[in-house]
Amino acid sequence: MNPKLPIKVAVLDDYQNVALSVADWSPLKDLADVTVFNDHVADIGSLIQRLQPFDVVCVMRERTPLSRVVIESLPNLKLIASTGPGNVSIDQEAAAERGIEIRHTGYSSTPTIEMTWALILAMARNIPLETQSVREGGWQLSLGEQLAGKTLGVLGLGHIGSAVGVIGRAFRMNVIAWSENLTEERAAEKGVQRVSKDVLFSTSDFLSIHLRFSERTRGLVGATELAQMKPTSRLINTSRGAIVDNAALLRALTTGQIAGAALDVYEVEPLDNPHPLRELPNVLATPHIGYVSKELYRTFYGDTVQNIVKWLEETGRSA
Repeated sequence: MNPKLPIKVAVLDDYQNVALSVADWSPLKDLADVTVFNDHVADIGSLIQRLQPFDVVCVMRERTPLSRVVIESLPNLKLIASTGPGNVSIDQEAAAERGIEIRHTGYSSTPTIEMTWALILAMARNIPLETQSVREGGWQLSLGEQLAGKTLGVLGLGHIGSAVGVIGRAFRMNVIAWSENLTEERAAEKGVQRVSKDVLFSTSDFLSIHLRFSERTRGLVGATELAQMKPTSRLINTSRGAIVDNAALLRALTTGQIAGAALDVYEVEPLDNPHPLRELPNVLATPHIGYVSKELYRTFYGDTVQNIVKWLEETGRSA
């Protein structure tokens, strides 16, 4: 048996305390000591102190960024096991310089696609408001809005955006799309109309964001774009919070420049408390649960276990 075993494994940000129950961790028995952390640590110094003993760090999506400062401060770190096919919050160059491997898991976009429509429907029919009214002993308070005949704008027509568009057509909505590299052929293939960026923002009744996050898309939806939207329009973001200029969005929501927003993602997560987005009546805010489903968690944590086992075998640490 390798004298270095068992290795120390940290599982970060298991908010629901389900990591050990949704997957079979028995392949790591006698090979690893697994420590699960249910809380989130934002302070860099505290995070470094917490992670210093560990050989393997398992991260859930981008909940805990592993910056160069963090990576260079973890002398025992040898493997980063990240869920999903990519993770922009990990400094890959810093990891490579230290000889730290990064391994990823399988992924399905289905939960996010479904969550997007849950948010659109909840906003259109004022479900949170009406549900709260019933809980408090009241009854009908508002007029809902039908989707048929409305215009759904899709910002980014990749796998998720195109699937959201298909469902929009099923609701008999007019579906339009724009992104910097979107072609007429791609739009036609997905059954939507390609429009200019200005037309997307000025005509959409519901505008849903489905872009990959990069420095090019950071703040892409800013004051200019929000000013183009109709006062009856609503913005939906299940992609990444930093794609939208937070200050500009708050102004648009508080001044009535747009009717509302449904947000599952934020520039800083968890969302600060207090924060205006937690309190504004025209905001439907959820805690980044677009990908949080039993089925996808089984994939994430099941693949994570297998990734660690394979890494141990390939590096000769398992025997």
